[in-house]
Amino acid sequence: MKRITTQITLFLLISLSNLACAHTPQMKAEFRAFADEMANKHGFQAAEVDQLLLKTRFRDDIIAAITRPAESKAWYQYRPIFLKPDRVAGGIDFWHENAALLEQAYQTYGVPPEIIVAIIGVETRYGRHTGKYKVIDSLTTLAFGYPKRAKFFRKELEQFLLLSREEQVDPYSALGSYAGAMGKPQFISSSYRRYAVDGNADDKRDLWNSNADIIASVANYFKVHGWQKDQPITRQVQGSGDLQKFVEAGMKPSIKVAELIAAGVKPLDQLPLDAEAQTSLIKLDAGNHQQYWLGLDNFYVITRYNHSNLYAMAVYQLSQEILASKQASRR
Repeated sequence: MKRITTQITLFLLISLSNLACAHTPQMKAEFRAFADEMANKHGFQAAEVDQLLLKTRFRDDIIAAITRPAESKAWYQYRPIFLKPDRVAGGIDFWHENAALLEQAYQTYGVPPEIIVAIIGVETRYGRHTGKYKVIDSLTTLAFGYPKRAKFFRKELEQFLLLSREEQVDPYSALGSYAGAMGKPQFISSSYRRYAVDGNADDKRDLWNSNADIIASVANYFKVHGWQKDQPITRQVQGSGDLQKFVEAGMKPSIKVAELIAAGVKPLDQLPLDAEAQTSLIKLDAGNHQQYWLGLDNFYVITRYNHSNLYAMAVYQLSQEILASKQASRR
């Protein structure tokens, strides 16, 4: 009886697995059309692309994950995810282990070590959590099963297949996030192809294993998006009066600091504000009160990595804690 029960359980598990992999007739037709497009545009074998997609697993958990991103949380809930002692300590260790590479990136691209370290810390805990999903499963699921952003993810699927061919990445085994982001810095496929750098001159751009490539690629991404060397990133300010229209003006710096000062904004520290600088005004829900911050040009560049003020602020604050702890350890 026990053997029969075990056999039934195994049969059910296999059946559920097959059901998870099943694709609807409409999806199969879309696979064929996509495969033909890859053949016509990029010289792939249509039959091979079609077979690759047919072997993918449609994952409902990916659809669930993309509909509830961490960036939908309030700041007081979001901040503790990333601002933790172990993530600060891990950042210091990563900095020590890669000090020469980080300094070289700073000299070449102008991006300070603490920002590069914080990006990698926020994204993957310095490479400890680079993603558990097959990238091909993630991108196929979202390209053909998530209409809200299907156009974007079909382009990313196209980019991933091109990347696989160019960088000799096995499309069946590459792992990443639920959205198809890869490696320690979590580049999506289009960013990988456009911004990744061969930092150690070995004719490869390996964002999983080569810290030389990883650090240079993050720095290059920031430089291309407008990072200004040794310029400020953000300042916390005190706000009074009705500032909501400034908050709603958007993430891109478009407001003169002088205009905010005239509206009642004041710095919390003793340093003067550059009245002529362009900024955005960020309001963060700190739980029992609201915080206001200036989103200067370099802060906006961080949001190009992930289009969220919460994300950029977590990177900035983690970078400052790592820097302060590293400097304190020298004393």
